[in-house]
Amino acid sequence: MDKPADPPLIEYVRTPAGETSLLIGGGQAMQGWETNLMWESADLLCGFGSEFLEVGLGLGISALRIAANPATRRHTVVEKYARVIELFHEHNRAPDNLHIVEADFLDHIERLEPASLDGVFFDPYLPQDQWDDPAVWNRVMPLFTRALRTGGAFIPCFATRPVLKWQCTPFFDRIIVERRSFAIYDSTNYAPSQTGEAYIQCFIKTW
Repeated sequence: MDKPADPPLIEYVRTPAGETSLLIGGGQAMQGWETNLMWESADLLCGFGSEFLEVGLGLGISALRIAANPATRRHTVVEKYARVIELFHEHNRAPDNLHIVEADFLDHIERLEPASLDGVFFDPYLPQDQWDDPAVWNRVMPLFTRALRTGGAFIPCFATRPVLKWQCTPFFDRIIVERRSFAIYDSTNYAPSQTGEAYIQCFIKTW
């Protein structure tokens, strides 16, 4: 039997200038400059109901925003790495309606009850080969749409190009796109430019 792979090194970094980063395996999984975009995404999601699921905890920016919304009754976050959860609790106090589950979302979504959620915020740190594999999305997206109630929303992480997320488009009939500006840190290596426009994409289940 193969030995499970060791988890990657996970670090929370805060510079003297107040710039924050979550590093996973040396890669920039998330940075604090994303805060306004995460808040905008969270606020949009919260307009669709009161029970939500988030995939990927990151720095916890969107998780705390969703949980703090007066309409939110329950917000569950699925996070694969225990160290990410530990770091979140070291730097934040979770409200009572925020529940964090340590699990691989690929396993967790199999157990989601049909029509049990008003919205999903999707922002995990995944290897590029999974993002690029249609077989992955043909498996997982029907499970997410099954878990959404009619009128529920699925919001992936914002895009920095005006292109719809191909992983999601075949599974929804209605899409809302909000355009917002952004400015990155000097240290950021995962954005196309120092400043630009980001696109928050909201996929809505209509059936």
